[in-house]
Amino acid sequence: MKKGTVSIILVVIIGMLGTLTTRLVRLRIAKSASEEKQRSVRRESCQIKVGIVFDIGGKNDRSFNAAAWEGVRRAEKDLPICLYDVEPGNPTSIEPAMRAFAEKNFDLIVGVGFAQGPIMQKVADDYPNIKFAIVDGVIFEKDGKTPKQNVASLVFREHEGSFLVGMIAASKSKTGVLGFVGGMDIPLIHRFETGFEEGARSVNPNIRVIDNYVGVTDSAWNNPGKGKELALSQIGQGADVIFTAAGNSGLGAFDAVEQYGKTNGEANRFVIGVDSNQNGVKPGFVLTSMIKRVDNAVYDVVKEVLGGGFKGGFHAFGLDKDGVAYAMDDNNKSLISEDILKKVEEAKNKIVAGEIKVTDAMAK
Repeated sequence: MKKGTVSIILVVIIGMLGTLTTRLVRLRIAKSASEEKQRSVRRESCQIKVGIVFDIGGKNDRSFNAAAWEGVRRAEKDLPICLYDVEPGNPTSIEPAMRAFAEKNFDLIVGVGFAQGPIMQKVADDYPNIKFAIVDGVIFEKDGKTPKQNVASLVFREHEGSFLVGMIAASKSKTGVLGFVGGMDIPLIHRFETGFEEGARSVNPNIRVIDNYVGVTDSAWNNPGKGKELALSQIGQGADVIFTAAGNSGLGAFDAVEQYGKTNGEANRFVIGVDSNQNGVKPGFVLTSMIKRVDNAVYDVVKEVLGGGFKGGFHAFGLDKDGVAYAMDDNNKSLISEDILKKVEEAKNKIVAGEIKVTDAMAK
C-alpha cells in the first residue's frame, strides 16, 4: 500500500473517531440534562427534603458510599422527595455540609460512615427537631447511654456475612493461605476480619490468614495504591484469596489479583468484594462480595420519614433480615460449587437460629 493511501486512511479513521467521541459527549450531556430536568420536575411536587453527606471516598467508590447512593436514588425515583447530596473533599468539609442542610430545615439528613459520628452527635444536639440517620454509627443522648431520639443509627452485623465469605474463601483456597486488607485500623473493621477468620477456620482449622491495614486515619479509605501494595505482599506470602474491607482503597486489591492472570480460563488469585456487589468490577477475579444492604436501610428510613413513622435509636441488620449476604450472579456462579454453597447456606441458617455464634469484635 502506498504511503499516501495509508495517510488518507489514517485521516479518515481519526475523523471517524472524532465524530464518534463528539456524539458520545453529546449523548452524555443530553442524558445529564434530561436527568436534571426530571429532578427539577420532581422537586416541584416533593413532600420532604432529604440531604445525604458522603464519606470522603465519594458516592462512586463502587462500595460503601455507592450503596448508600443507590438507596437514596431509588427513594428519589419511587417517592415524592427532593434529594440533595454533598461529597466532601476532605473531613473538615463534612460538618459545614451537615449544618447547611439542618439550617435549611431538611426533613432528613443522612451521614455515611462511622467517622461522621462525632460530627452528627454535635449537629443533632444543636437541631433536636431535625431527623438524622447515620450509616455504621451509633449516636447517644448526652448521658452516653440512651439512643438519641432524633437519630436513626443504622448498624450491620458484618461479622455474620464475613463468616460466610470466609467459608467460601477457605473452600476455594489451594494454598491454605488467605489475606485480609482492612481500611482504617478500627474495631468496626476488626469485626469483618474476625468473622472472616472464624468462617475460614470452620472449614479448615489450619488455614492461615494474613491481615494488614491501610492506615489509622480517614485517608485509609481512599488509597488504592496502598491497597494494591498490601495485597501483592500477601500474595507473595502465599495468599490466593483476599478479602478487602477498605472502601476505595480495596480496589487496589482487585488490580493485584488481576495482575496474576488466569490459567485454563480461571483466575490464579481471587479477591472478595465488600459492602456492595463488586463481582463485576473484575469479572472472573472476584470470588464473591460480602454485601451490606446499606441501600435498603437508607431507603427504608427515607420511607419512614415520609410516612411519619420515623424512629430514632438502633436499627440492626443481620443475616436474619438479609441486611448482610454474599453475592452470587453470572460473574461468579461458575467459581463456587453447589456443594460449597449448600454448606454455606446451612451455616447461615445456624447463625440465624443461634446455633453458631460468630464473635462480634466490637462487643469485646
